[in-house]
Amino acid sequence: MLELLSEHACFGGVQRFYRHDAQAIGLPMRFSVFIPASTRDQAGKSPALFYLAGLTCTEETFMIKGGAQRVAAEEGLILISPDTSPRGANIAGETDGWDFGAGAGFYVDATEAPWSAHYRMYSYILELRALLEQELNLDPQRTGIFGHSMGGHGALVLALRNPGLFRSVSAFAPITAPSQCPWGKKAFTGYLGGDASTWRQYDASALMAAMQGQAAPFPDGILIDQGLADKFLPDQLFPNVFEAACRDAGQPLTLRRHAGYDHGYYFISTFVEDHLRFHARNLRSGT
Repeated sequence: MLELLSEHACFGGVQRFYRHDAQAIGLPMRFSVFIPASTRDQAGKSPALFYLAGLTCTEETFMIKGGAQRVAAEEGLILISPDTSPRGANIAGETDGWDFGAGAGFYVDATEAPWSAHYRMYSYILELRALLEQELNLDPQRTGIFGHSMGGHGALVLALRNPGLFRSVSAFAPITAPSQCPWGKKAFTGYLGGDASTWRQYDASALMAAMQGQAAPFPDGILIDQGLADKFLPDQLFPNVFEAACRDAGQPLTLRRHAGYDHGYYFISTFVEDHLRFHARNLRSGT
């Protein structure tokens, strides 16, 4: 059951914030939804786009900072943004660092105690998608996913592992090879254990590399935007690794590199319209 926490008029539609009891997490979770007027007024199923936020963010961050609602209203896209981790799990050390624990669920299903009891963000995103397909009448054939940084990693992984569930995918400055970067190594070791072979299921570059010889999972392409003034680019993000994996697998990829742009929401808000138009085209082509 969804508990409506707040509701705000926005570009003719409505911006809502919800809480519900998440089975995958075993705790209450929050998420936000923007519903355009065009989808509120029609009885048919609606196209939707999930946005996964990055480290330290919440369900509010994208809706407040991203500037996406205007274009979503024009395109008739429902926008959904969940929180980035469980809250209130009361695990020792959960809030000690900004890049692990609360606010840093990394969109994996933890297998290591004590994290495995609640830190199951991969399964939670799939649970939320299924729940909202019923509650908001989402069109299962017209659902896309995108995200930023840690959330870009999550979007790519969820899309690559579930191409039938997510019809379109894009990312802003994603962590594309987490098995090779400090953020990913810390998170994967803590959540998944020291056996690096188990990490590959949550590594977009490794997943793409394993698809060589198969049909491209996203024939309409994948869109990634990366700022060249991003301080995390050299050591954490590795878009070139994902670019090479896509090339070898025959997966169409548009990787745009932007001089002067950093890792934050000034960057995201500059190019978010391009991403929403990209998804709208792809989701229309899937009808």
